[in-house]
Amino acid sequence: MLYIVLLLVLAALGLLVPALTSAQTYWAWLSVGASGAAAVVLVLDWWLRHRAGAQAAGTDVVDHPQVSVGDQQRGTGVEEVESSPDQAEVEPGEEDTDAADSLIVSELTDEVRVLDERPRYHLAACSWLASRPSLGLPINEARQLGFTPCAVCRPDSSLAALKRATP
Repeated sequence: MLYIVLLLVLAALGLLVPALTSAQTYWAWLSVGASGAAAVVLVLDWWLRHRAGAQAAGTDVVDHPQVSVGDQQRGTGVEEVESSPDQAEVEPGEEDTDAADSLIVSELTDEVRVLDERPRYHLAACSWLASRPSLGLPINEARQLGFTPCAVCRPDSSLAALKRATP
C-alpha cells in the first residue's frame, strides 16, 4: 500500500509541474486529486493495520490486581490467574513509578529477577514470574540495562517503601 502512496505522490508532483508552467488549472486539480487519493490510501492503510493490531491484542489483555508491600511480605492478596497458552506469553504492563520512588530505587542494590528476552524486572514473589526460569540482578544494574518495573509485583514502589521503613 505504501508503494501506491509513493506512486500517487510522485504523480501529484508530476502533474504539478505542468500546472505551474501552463495557465491551465486542469493540471492543478489533477495534482490535488492525486494528493487526495494518496491521503485516502494512507488512512486506509493505517486503519487496516490498527484494526489488525487491535484484534490480535484485544483478546490477550489481562488485568492484574495491585499488591501492597504488606501483602507481598505475607504472601497474600495475589490471586492466581488461570493461565492459558495465550496468557502465558502476555507481557505484564510497566509499573507507573513516581519520581521519588525512582530516585530511591536507582541507588539500591537489592536483587530483582529478570527473564531473558523480556523487558520487565520483578520481585522474587511476583505471581506473573511464577515458575519461569529467571536471573537475579541488582536493581540498579537491571535499570541500567534498560529493564522496566513490572506492574504486577510493583518492585519500585515496594522496594522504595521498604527502604523508607528501614532506619
